[in-house]
Amino acid sequence: MIISAASDYRAAARRRLPRFLFDYIDGGAGAEETLRANCADLTAIRLRQRVLRGAADVDLSTQWFGRSSTLPLLLGPVGLTGMFARRGEAQMARAAARVGVPSVLSTVSVCSLEEVAGQSAEPIWFQLYVLKDRAFMREVLERARAVGVSTLVFTVDLPTPGPRYRDAHSGLSGPNATMRRLLQAMTRPRWAWDVGLMGRPHDLGNISRYLGRRVGLEDYIGWLMANMDPSIGWADIEWIRAFWKGPMIIKGVLDAEDARDAVRFGADGLVVSNHGGRQLDGALSTARALPRIAEAVRDDLVVFADSGVRSGLDALRMLALGAKGVLLGRAAVYALAADGQAGVENVLRIFANEMRVCMTLTGAASVADVNSNILEVS
Repeated sequence: MIISAASDYRAAARRRLPRFLFDYIDGGAGAEETLRANCADLTAIRLRQRVLRGAADVDLSTQWFGRSSTLPLLLGPVGLTGMFARRGEAQMARAAARVGVPSVLSTVSVCSLEEVAGQSAEPIWFQLYVLKDRAFMREVLERARAVGVSTLVFTVDLPTPGPRYRDAHSGLSGPNATMRRLLQAMTRPRWAWDVGLMGRPHDLGNISRYLGRRVGLEDYIGWLMANMDPSIGWADIEWIRAFWKGPMIIKGVLDAEDARDAVRFGADGLVVSNHGGRQLDGALSTARALPRIAEAVRDDLVVFADSGVRSGLDALRMLALGAKGVLLGRAAVYALAADGQAGVENVLRIFANEMRVCMTLTGAASVADVNSNILEVS
């Protein structure tokens, strides 16, 4: 397997994973228009190439909430990551700690908070949904605090799951889903051995621990549909803010008014995101939404971004549009599926090398120098 760019990992993941898993991570909502726009709008952004700027010693390090990161990148939360590689969330956390960047664990992870935190040499971040069962939310927040989670990422753009038609076609959901998944797994013997057999238990670790019973893959879609809360409002943010004393980030903001509300309700940061094109098909791409949100909140909180980032150049574009940090989703999971922890560490190195080259050629010596001045204005 020759890997020279982050995009090579997507092809490698497709060869290794059963179809239902590849389509789950690769797909989006509806006709996938927003999924495509995330990438297209980002790659359409032109950069100003500068010369004789003296940017020989490029510094990629940054700091959020008093903690340093070697790169302006984070491993974002992705549900079911433990199905893409054996105990995948734990491998992600170890890779992040080795490289020196944060890793964000999803509520709907295969590995529990306790397992992942115990595997990481650095404090992890935790992503939480607003759920109908507030007792679960309190319980999981208490567990997060007990294992030393440093930062809470509160996802607000999933009051109800978007229509993901690929999942029904692939066998993740729909008629005869269990049999279809089993047949697909038989065509991927390496995955079947490494994850299907040796990667057990295949359940939603955080949910199972709370309920006292196994909540497995076959229950995943049903559990989401039953527990997501369409009544979510800013009062829920107040409740979380009162309970959680550490840094809190609101994830899933696309509108400047919502961003200003996040400031008013005490958030420390926000993630400009459309859930990777997996929620409202036809919503703005992150690249288009980001500049006005960054302008609306300025330095009142820390602005992060995700969705559509497939290379170090894409990450640099997000920073130039106003983000202070960039979450990697699909790019990191493709690498995990292809080569486990080593793949994740390598994809972070690839991103870092690409960013270093781009910063040198745009005359940016540090992350603080990456702003709208490096963008070509037509």
